[in-house]
Amino acid sequence: MSNDRPRLSLIVLGPPGAGKGTQAKRIARARGIPAISTGEILRDAVGNGTPIGLRAKAVMDRGELVGDDVMIEIVAERLRRSDAAAGFVLDGFPRTVAQATALDAMMSGGALVVIDIVVPEAELIRRLGSRLICADCGATAGGFEQDGPAGDPTKCHKCGGRLVQRSDDNEAVVRERLKVYERQTAPLVEYYRVRPTFRSVDGAQPADRVAADLAAAIEAASAAGSARGGERR
Repeated sequence: MSNDRPRLSLIVLGPPGAGKGTQAKRIARARGIPAISTGEILRDAVGNGTPIGLRAKAVMDRGELVGDDVMIEIVAERLRRSDAAAGFVLDGFPRTVAQATALDAMMSGGALVVIDIVVPEAELIRRLGSRLICADCGATAGGFEQDGPAGDPTKCHKCGGRLVQRSDDNEAVVRERLKVYERQTAPLVEYYRVRPTFRSVDGAQPADRVAADLAAAIEAASAAGSARGGERR
């Protein structure tokens, strides 16, 4: 599918509960390019015992957050793989302006399309409060990201395990997570907003409507980036 389309290098921004992970995977499937979740590649690096993964593990074992330098190196390593040559969709990176600047340097002159999925706080709290995960495999179900199953709604659609609420999805914790997200990402959104390849999409809609708006925003942003030869700082 990606052979007859120009390269797409896409960042999907949005707060917890915006559905960005679901939409990122949907776009990636449609384009035939990888959806790269920083949570997943961090776990892979740690699990595989790569040099950068061992550095990340040492940080996490101390109860500290993985810093920009480690995350930048992990993402750079992932983007060098052959399956990302035709493009990629990034979910969870960048989270800071320092990471965004490093990503620009990785792009070697190519244009980045940046889509911010915007959802009101009250809707995010509702969604996150109804979100469930599988106690066995950790897959997300319920709320906005429910994919199934057609059968028992108390069972995981992937492995059949029992669905439970995440411990950090109670309202007080959710509100704090949203405040942290806003503090951390407001400068990042402003960093990208001035670019012709930046778009915002209303995420407080049914998933199919959001997907349609995302597709339109990607096409418009890609065309704007091509017209200007790629936006560089």
